[in-house]
Amino acid sequence: MDEYDAVLIYDGECAYCSIAAKALRRLDRVGAISWYDDASQAFLETQFGETPFAMFLVDRSEGRVYAGGAAAQELADRAGTPGIVGALVRDNYDRIAATVGAVSGRGRDPDDYHETYPLVEEAEGLFDELVEGAEERPDALS
Repeated sequence: MDEYDAVLIYDGECAYCSIAAKALRRLDRVGAISWYDDASQAFLETQFGETPFAMFLVDRSEGRVYAGGAAAQELADRAGTPGIVGALVRDNYDRIAATVGAVSGRGRDPDDYHETYPLVEEAEGLFDELVEGAEERPDALS
C-alpha cells in the first residue's frame, strides 16, 4: 500500500459520501477508511472528544482536518473540479446528505461539523492507524 498524506473518513453506506469521494480516483496520495472502522472511531474521539458522524478529510502534511461540507469542497478542489462545484457541494452538503439518507433508509443525519480544524497532536499520533486501515480504492469509490 502506498503512503498517504491524507485519509478520507467516510460513510460507505451513504451514496452521497461515496459520490463525493469518487474524487479520490484522481488523487494519488489520499486513502479512504470507513467511519465505522475502529481506527476512525479512535481518531475522531481523540480529535474532537466525541465521534461525530460526518465526512472528514484528515491531512497530516497540512496539519488539518476538513469536516462535512469543507471536506467535500476540499476533495472537489483537489480533484480539479471548477470552483463552483466545490462551493455547491459545500453549501448543499447537509441538504443532499439528509435527502440521500432518507431515500437510502440510513435513518441518520450527519452531525454539524463543516469547518477546517487544526489536527491536534494526540490525533496526529493516530494517523498511521488510519493509513493502515485505509483501502487503496474501496469498491464504493470506484
